Amino acid sequence: MSASFSTFATSVKAETAFNVLAVAKGLIAHGKNVIELEIGDSPFDTPSNIVEAGINALRSGQTHYGPSLGIPDFRAAAAQYVNEEYGLSVAAENVVAGPGAKNFEQLFCEAFLNPGDGVLVFSPHFPTYGPNIERRGARPVLAALKHSHDFRPELADVERFLAEDPKPKAIFLNSPHNPTGGITLLEDLEGLANLVRGKDVAVFSDEPYDRMVWDGKHHSLLAQPDMLDQCVAGYTFSKSFSMSGWRLGFAVSNVKTTEMLGKLTNSCLSCVPPFTQIAGAEGLRNARAERDRQMAEFGKKVKLLVDALNKLDEVSCLMPGGSFYVFPAVAPICNRLGITSHGLAMYLLEGADDATGVACLGGECFGDAGAGFLRLSCAEPDDRLLEAVSFIASASQNADRVNAYLETHAEYRLASPYELD
Repeated sequence: MSASFSTFATSVKAETAFNVLAVAKGLIAHGKNVIELEIGDSPFDTPSNIVEAGINALRSGQTHYGPSLGIPDFRAAAAQYVNEEYGLSVAAENVVAGPGAKNFEQLFCEAFLNPGDGVLVFSPHFPTYGPNIERRGARPVLAALKHSHDFRPELADVERFLAEDPKPKAIFLNSPHNPTGGITLLEDLEGLANLVRGKDVAVFSDEPYDRMVWDGKHHSLLAQPDMLDQCVAGYTFSKSFSMSGWRLGFAVSNVKTTEMLGKLTNSCLSCVPPFTQIAGAEGLRNARAERDRQMAEFGKKVKLLVDALNKLDEVSCLMPGGSFYVFPAVAPICNRLGITSHGLAMYLLEGADDATGVACLGGECFGDAGAGFLRLSCAEPDDRLLEAVSFIASASQNADRVNAYLETHAEYRLASPYELD
């Protein structure tokens, strides 16, 4: 017989975007025309100078182990980058390299959480937050982000958490926000810093969409007084620099914390490949103009998709403050058809038409607070984005087809109508 899995392992749910991606790719392989709006990946190629730097590093033998904290030049380039972009004053010793930003969720939890600790998570939320908190036996404490508040975190929720939770230890902050596109404003960060300053509370500031702010500019909690001592900020090359397959990111904090994160990195993955760090350093120093050009294209796509969605009956979509996702409210459609929002997403992919489909995610893939919404990525050509909106409009009117889909997918039947915000 096989050895049994742990209770934790059997409880973990995989990130739904990758599950839907697998379904979409299978349908495409069988000839279906699928408009892929499910995955958060850049449609652009990695800038050529970054590619050349990586190739040259490979050819020059940068294919061996490196320091667990990251190679010195990469750490220096990352420090210079955040200083110039966000008004920080950090050095290479404040930076630790990682394979993207997601791994820093786990390392942050390992560094700061003990069993029973409370962690405030604003929801809807990135789906891997929960498993990483629960790995440590800690407790996610959810606070709802509201459509009516532009999906911004509310300081009253932070005050309540700090005052009422039996063991408040950490806060997960994500701005620009996935999945809603909400932005934590400078005034929100100032208020949050004032609430946690001097307390035994750590903040994980998840900032992978830092260069995707469509109105104003991105602000980091690290720039607030004393927050370098209580905050770990995570960054990735996957989004802005179109390097998702390179698996490269970094975190910034005080020296004591980065050294701890380096030790934990050593214990689980040894190091990040040096050649990817060399390529990343080239990007940080010499590919920002190309990055900004690509980000401007993303901004246009986001507005195009939002404007098109808002022309549909029963759909309401805020213009996101950042990220390359839109998060339309579709509760009226779901209530009329008796289908959950993720059921609607899967119906659009699998059941609405035999030849064509749209791949997207139901908001509940990001927690119960996302129910009644869809998340759509903008990483497709403009004509495909508009085709997707037209498809959603027609497919959501075909009640007979929806009922037929629900006959074989009863798990997507809506038990009770969504409340309308």
